[in-house]
Amino acid sequence: MSSPLRRLAHGLPFSYGWVVVSVAFVTLGLGANARGTFGLLFPSILKEFGWDRGDTAFIFSLGFLVAAVCAPLFGAALDRFGPNRVLPVGTCVVTAGFVLSTFCTEIWQFFITLGLMVVSASTTLSYNSHFIFLPNWFEKRRGLAIGAACTGVGTSAILLFPWMQRTMDQAGWRAACMGLGTLLFCVLVPLNLLLQRLRPQDLGLLPDGRREAPAEAAAPAARATAAPDGWTLKRAACTAPFWLMAGMFYSALFAWYAILVHQTKYLQDLGFSTEFASYALGLVPLFGVTGQLSLGALSDRIGREWIWTIGCLGFALCYVLLMLLRHAPGPALVWLMVLAQGGLGYSIVSVYGAIPADVFRGGQYGLIFGCLSFFGSLGASSGPFLLGRVHDWTGRYDGGFLLAMGFSLLSVAFVWLARGRRA
Repeated sequence: MSSPLRRLAHGLPFSYGWVVVSVAFVTLGLGANARGTFGLLFPSILKEFGWDRGDTAFIFSLGFLVAAVCAPLFGAALDRFGPNRVLPVGTCVVTAGFVLSTFCTEIWQFFITLGLMVVSASTTLSYNSHFIFLPNWFEKRRGLAIGAACTGVGTSAILLFPWMQRTMDQAGWRAACMGLGTLLFCVLVPLNLLLQRLRPQDLGLLPDGRREAPAEAAAPAARATAAPDGWTLKRAACTAPFWLMAGMFYSALFAWYAILVHQTKYLQDLGFSTEFASYALGLVPLFGVTGQLSLGALSDRIGREWIWTIGCLGFALCYVLLMLLRHAPGPALVWLMVLAQGGLGYSIVSVYGAIPADVFRGGQYGLIFGCLSFFGSLGASSGPFLLGRVHDWTGRYDGGFLLAMGFSLLSVAFVWLARGRRA
């Protein structure tokens, strides 16, 4: 007897893949932004406890460092148990981290709660985990589908970040953490438990909503593993594109998360209000909505490498504008910086999962992508810490901004080298 979800999937007048995308839209909107709220919590924690910026930013970096180590395990878990089990468990851990952080008084306690439990576990709710199973549901419009799911981050951010900042201003950062943790649990656990699945074959479907014959539905996992062109981790790791993709992930996420953590504090240092800085942080992913949809769809036509290049150049331009802001602080430059960072830079997420999916499909894709994500998470953990250390040593962010700009350009070089050496 077929399950209620299978009957629903077969009875819809459109591909169930778009339901998967809709659930991902909500999950990414709350899950990816949950760790992004550290940029808002950062100034309040600094003010209350008086720790160095580098040490405090390492709370975030440690979380991403552990996420990097665990990325292959997360990928293997998704391959085996599916997102309908892994994502609810991750949500419970993130919720517990936010709630427990309200009782912290020592920095090592924040390393455990905000670092390990929030930033690390939120990887299960963010881009990396979704990029493992979203490509399974689409072949013809893969870039568009992934881009559409990622727009949830921008749509949510413009509401979530100002709400967090208002709550912090009125009731303190602890109340904001408690409220966000409760919201995550109540929304994301039931949605993913009931509606999310790893691959269309789990519901007797094929990619793009095509119907699957009964014989084909018997063993989708075995069929993927036995496919003639199915990739294993060992085989992928012996190719140049695998390591070039690892380099491009590290470099791009270094630039991305370096500014994510420090942007709010940097704008406050320049004299902008906390409310203005929080809106600027929220507008970054909102501006990314247009880029993720349009450029994600465009990548299906012109190639993923061009979109990755546009995104990385957007981050490089963002850092140029940040350095100019120190000499001429004004709202106009802030909005240009936000547009470059969000409208261009954030467009890389629409192809982040599609680039390796176009090459390394197979029964071990979750494990392969998890290993690639190790390097991306390593970059995301390095950026905030090194920018904080540069500021502690020099009293300025300029050296860190130049370093991040260099990594943006390096990522462009990696993606084109990977294209020239496709396995």
